[in-house]
Amino acid sequence: MFTGIVSAVGSVTETGQHKIGIRHAATARHLKLGASVAVNGCCLTVAKKSRTVFFADLVPETLSRTNLGGLRAGSPVNLELSMPADGVLDGHLVQGHVDAKATVKRVIAVRAGKEVSIDLPAELKHLVAEKGSIAVDGVSLTVARIDDNAATFMVALIPHTLTATIASKYTTGTIVNLEADVLARYVARNLHR
Repeated sequence: MFTGIVSAVGSVTETGQHKIGIRHAATARHLKLGASVAVNGCCLTVAKKSRTVFFADLVPETLSRTNLGGLRAGSPVNLELSMPADGVLDGHLVQGHVDAKATVKRVIAVRAGKEVSIDLPAELKHLVAEKGSIAVDGVSLTVARIDDNAATFMVALIPHTLTATIASKYTTGTIVNLEADVLARYVARNLHR
């Protein structure tokens, strides 16, 4: 379980058809084999590690649902260590189970930050609410606005988010990972019944 509060930005060292290597010394030192770590919001299992790099396997499901397959050596990635049972929930409950990839439609600089408009996939429409939570590349964000006609939602990024995550690199066309709020998922499931 994660909180959507990114602990570091790492760098991809290598990619293969079914594996990825990430360099971030402090994160690698902290991790044990078999531990969970969120990479761009996707929960991965540490399969191998050194003092500065950790490696994870990527199965077809992960590659089809996330932006990890499109990363190259040198690509920056958001990292988050799993939340300990006695940890503080600063963001919202994030499972690291990415629902879908989506495309950034527009980035607008505003006073003290940026507004980012992102495609809202049809399968997530009923799970995303204005002023609700959503994880974008693993970052816990508040949905500022939804445009049902354009099938997009907008998030507002504060300066801290722009400096502490990969969000400062977002441009029109950037592919991001989305995870809907788990509470919304359970409510929707029970209402459907």
